[in-house]
Amino acid sequence: MIHSVELELGGRQLVIETGRLAKQSNGAVTVRYGDSMVISTVCASPDPREGFDFFPLTVEYREKSYAAGKIPGGFFKREARPSEKEILSARIIDRPIRPLFPDDFRGETQLVSFVISHDRKNDTDMCALIGSAAALAVSDVPILKTIAGVRVGRIDGELVIMPQIDQLEESDLNITIAGSAGELVMVEGGAYEASEDEILEALAFGHEQIKRIVAKIDELQSLAGKEKFEYTPVANDPAVVSKVTELVGSKYDELNRIVAKEERRKAKKEFDKGIVEQLEETFPDQLGQVKTVLHDLDTAAARQMILTEERRIDGRRLDEVRDITCDVSYLPRAHGSAVFTRGQTQALVAITLGTKVDEQRLDELEGESTKSFMLHYNFPPFSTGEAKPIRGTSRREIGHGNLAERAVTPVIPTEEHFPYTIRIVSDIMESNGSSSMASVCGSSLAMMDAGVPIKTAVAGIAMGLINEGDTYKILTDILGDEDHFGDMDFKVAGTCDGITAIQMDIKIDGLAIDTMRIALDRAKDARLHILGRMNDTIDRHRESLSEHAPRIMSIQIPVSKIGEVIGPGGKMIRAIVEETGAKIDIEDDGTVYIASVDAAAGTAARARIEALTEEAEVGKTYDGVVRRTTDFGAFVEIIPGTDGLVHISELDVQRIDKVTDIVKVGDRLQVKVINIDPDGKIRLSRRALLPGGDEPRPGGNDRERVRSGPRDGNRGGRGGGNRGRR
Repeated sequence: MIHSVELELGGRQLVIETGRLAKQSNGAVTVRYGDSMVISTVCASPDPREGFDFFPLTVEYREKSYAAGKIPGGFFKREARPSEKEILSARIIDRPIRPLFPDDFRGETQLVSFVISHDRKNDTDMCALIGSAAALAVSDVPILKTIAGVRVGRIDGELVIMPQIDQLEESDLNITIAGSAGELVMVEGGAYEASEDEILEALAFGHEQIKRIVAKIDELQSLAGKEKFEYTPVANDPAVVSKVTELVGSKYDELNRIVAKEERRKAKKEFDKGIVEQLEETFPDQLGQVKTVLHDLDTAAARQMILTEERRIDGRRLDEVRDITCDVSYLPRAHGSAVFTRGQTQALVAITLGTKVDEQRLDELEGESTKSFMLHYNFPPFSTGEAKPIRGTSRREIGHGNLAERAVTPVIPTEEHFPYTIRIVSDIMESNGSSSMASVCGSSLAMMDAGVPIKTAVAGIAMGLINEGDTYKILTDILGDEDHFGDMDFKVAGTCDGITAIQMDIKIDGLAIDTMRIALDRAKDARLHILGRMNDTIDRHRESLSEHAPRIMSIQIPVSKIGEVIGPGGKMIRAIVEETGAKIDIEDDGTVYIASVDAAAGTAARARIEALTEEAEVGKTYDGVVRRTTDFGAFVEIIPGTDGLVHISELDVQRIDKVTDIVKVGDRLQVKVINIDPDGKIRLSRRALLPGGDEPRPGGNDRERVRSGPRDGNRGGRGGGNRGRR
């Protein structure tokens, strides 16, 4: 049976339906918002996957080209590997959904969302998040609670729920929020230097709408929800837990006081190995459980030390930032570079400046577009001292790169002020917590080093949380281990004036707004501290670009002249590029970008283009070439492709009988433009440049007659000239 619920959201109807499609899945719904539509499904097994000591959840989000009436490009004409947008959307669904499952559930679970209609107005990532939560709610898969998600924007100072795609271009805030009826579970987004209070206001505004959607999902569950299945819980043998706990005693409390990461991990590894060896005979088939209990006891000891003593495993105070060092101009040939180190997290960041041809071209359901600023993040295995195969870019790398890119985008100059394509690459050299925020700091330093005129520096910090019952502690600048055993990873980036990017993930049921307020305030203190250290190294962008960076100049040409610059089959523009070595890009509006490392090459290319597109001006003198002679005058090319007539009466101050007495084809001739008639015919004069050439000719004003132009082409000009001389 088909059931549906709907509500008005942002002036449009949100409709959630189940029972029509994908009925063999554990749960399936469609979500329609405007004419955009998503189907979300869940399939899960009640039995734990053999050999898995973690929850095997996978989340997929795919956009079907037919949804927007498009056929995929390329040779294969079908959807292939997921795009960056699809990967980022899948991560937005995964992060708030994962904590919904019981801790002892290990059944293999997959959430799949397909975009099956797209109206190019209403984005579908939030529809997929709502759909995934609703599919779980109506399914027989066990979950702890119902959640939903929304996007919040702000236009002209007014908060907007679920802004449309074109509205986001005007919005100075773009935040996606997920939560339950009581608390928030995920936040991700960016802003143009918003204050902490403005961010909290947006979160509270979005949460009110989330509550409405959650109520509708619960209503749908009451109409069509299945009874939750019984599953095989994963639990450790009490005998194993008791024996391991007895052997460990308070050892982890001692080991967690070793400040150095390598020394601490080595000591723990040796201790764990000894425990496993002791229990090999007692529990030969349960060594996996032995290792799990060891991990749990280690985590509990580290958390308790923070909660009771406010002591962290590296010895810092709860609000203390690790030591920071900043270096710029590290790479001799890069256009700009920086090494940012915070504790044992280090990012090597390089900037490359390119031209319009280097822009990234995007073909998405919303339409085609270009992107002139890119930030790419790489996390090689050696950054954590591991040996692993290096394959394609991971989802984590794409997500971290997108977060860092969002953080620095608000300070990037406009194309009018800086017409370069900018690519930033952050290679993580060491990692022990928050390498994405190190990438933000390193990117800001590297852009200043490259001479990119960013208006101010940007820094980022990661905050953590340890929560037990009514007691909680907020941690500033969390380590990798603190991220692992903690309850929150809350990243905040921004300038001295406000927040530019925010991302929050939690492992507990939810987070109250008041707790977030404390975390944001402490993040601001840490951010300002880091910005101070960065400014000590370089506090403004360099006045000039690197000698290895291209110089870009722009000129405006008439749209009608674009074809002349390009030439038949691109012949002319290729010739200019080959002769000068400059890169040339021409926009549809006649803007021409000329790029070259050698300034002389750019100047030469500009001169060639200006010569091709120059238009004659009355009163201006030109050094032309005689292309043709007639009885009544000579046609002189004053600009490539542009000729004008020098009437026989304008060749000399004295009366002449034959044009060829003065000029011949191929001669260079200096002439002055004396008239351009409405039809574009150009009248030239050599006489006006000779001594006495401005004096009236005896016997009449045949110069004025010449300027008036012919009545019927060349024949009229010739007759008029003869009459003047008579």
